[in-house]
Amino acid sequence: MQRKNNQRTGAYGEEVVTQYLCGEQAEIIERNWRIREGEIDIIALYPSGVFAFVEVKTRSSVAFGHPFEAINPEKARRLQRLAMGWLATHGCLGCEYQIDVAAVLIAPDGSHSIEYRAGVL
Repeated sequence: MQRKNNQRTGAYGEEVVTQYLCGEQAEIIERNWRIREGEIDIIALYPSGVFAFVEVKTRSSVAFGHPFEAINPEKARRLQRLAMGWLATHGCLGCEYQIDVAAVLIAPDGSHSIEYRAGVL
């Protein structure tokens, strides 16, 4: 049952970040792009022509640490490889890109906050 709640929480966070990106005039290219090595939560294209590969971490509490703390060096390397994989399979090698991370914190009253960091990798 916990896994289903985690999936629901994660999907909510991804939707919140998708709306945020749309507000920044970014075009959502793909969501939950998956290959054997892993998944990219959101792929967006900024008006500047830069692709953004966005990792979303959603939490209902910081009891186990800030969401950004879940992105360790191994996870960062995997995100980099996944971004390269997407660019290669979509004929975009050489295109400008960045890896962004978003932390969504859901308060007990259902409200949320977003902390967005662009170009972390």
